[in-house]
Amino acid sequence: MTTEADLSELKAILDERRVSAGQSVRHLHSRDESFHSPSLPEVVVWPRSTEEVSRLVRWACRKKVPVTAWGAGTSLEGNPIPVRGGMVMDFSEMNRVLALLAEDFQADVQPGVVYKELNRQLAREGLFFPPDPGAAATIGGMIGNNASGIRSVRYGATKDYVMRLTVVLPGGDVIHAGNRARKSSSGYNLAALFTGSEGTLGIITEATLKLAGLPVNFMAVRATFPAVRRATDTVYAIMRAGLSPVAMEFLDANVVHALNADRGLTLEENPTLLMEFSGYSEQGLSEEMSFVEEICFAKGALSLDRGIGAEERARLWEIRHQTYESVKRCHIGLSPLIMDVAVPLSRYGEMVEFSKQEVRDLTAYLFGHAGDGNIHVHVMDNPQDPKRWARVEEASRSIVMKALEFEGTCTGEHGVGIGKSRFMEREHGASLILMKRLKGLLDPENLLNPGKFFL
Repeated sequence: MTTEADLSELKAILDERRVSAGQSVRHLHSRDESFHSPSLPEVVVWPRSTEEVSRLVRWACRKKVPVTAWGAGTSLEGNPIPVRGGMVMDFSEMNRVLALLAEDFQADVQPGVVYKELNRQLAREGLFFPPDPGAAATIGGMIGNNASGIRSVRYGATKDYVMRLTVVLPGGDVIHAGNRARKSSSGYNLAALFTGSEGTLGIITEATLKLAGLPVNFMAVRATFPAVRRATDTVYAIMRAGLSPVAMEFLDANVVHALNADRGLTLEENPTLLMEFSGYSEQGLSEEMSFVEEICFAKGALSLDRGIGAEERARLWEIRHQTYESVKRCHIGLSPLIMDVAVPLSRYGEMVEFSKQEVRDLTAYLFGHAGDGNIHVHVMDNPQDPKRWARVEEASRSIVMKALEFEGTCTGEHGVGIGKSRFMEREHGASLILMKRLKGLLDPENLLNPGKFFL
């Protein structure tokens, strides 16, 4: 337990306002957006600089206190839950854009910057940071989880935009991994090692991000289909035709029903594809869209709604971004379990059909980033009912195992955290042994976000 003397030492590193052992503060930092059981930290701290983080980590190392980094708490696999108590390091006061190098298409940011706020600032320069997980995620959390989102089909995941990191290692030492060059063959790619590590190897305090030019024109499309397989087959057909969508999202009929019920919409309650295309001319987009329409209707589309411009784009993605909250509001009192897997594009249709069959007796919703083979299965149920929740867990395991059978992954973008650690050996085999060795080398006392990745 953290003693009064410990608290005094922490307040000497920071100040009294940025150290708290209050019950309400600890409770707020005990859980994320997942169903996983909360776990109270002993103390919460709010650093403002790399130097302060280093001093805090040195203190924790000396005291053998576990340290868990905290961004916005929007994770879905228990990633930031301090399962062994200790210290939670909240980065909400390290939320500055340190530098914008527009001509280099780069930005230096602190980990507490919310990506939506970053993009609001970048838009003034005609630039943006492409990964879009939907929630109000921080850059530090996105790097820790290697987040992706709706635009990944064209732009990739967070790992593709991390150029340089400042990292505090478990002993308190500070390293700089990577550089500003757009390509390098110099040494081990340490920036990539820390990306997706969920704060288990080091704590990120600064990041240099690669940026992209903000497209001038947008085309938003919503197509409905009579059956799930018709929609998923359309995904492959569009990709094979050489078209380059920015985003391609799948929603099953249950999701559309929830959106209608929650938001008072009148959308057709059929399997649906949401697509976005971008370009430099409306004429070019219109020509591309004619081809998209042809493919959709050849695959049996029932209807197709499209529009050009930022307003149409915002209208389309408001529907997709509201999916998670709309489903929750339709089932007040129940808890969500979201199964997040990804498979090769050729197996996507099979994966969706298998998942839908597996949860046929549950209150379930299917949606995901179809363009990169990602599917979310969102189940609402009662974890306090052992029999019901056992059935949910059974479905979750079955869906993950099928994804691995298809040579996919147990977690497409939500990370490992608590929920997916039991599948790591099945997915990685002997490689997991190397991961454990790396963890032991960098963090021999197992103080950084313990209880994650490995059983």
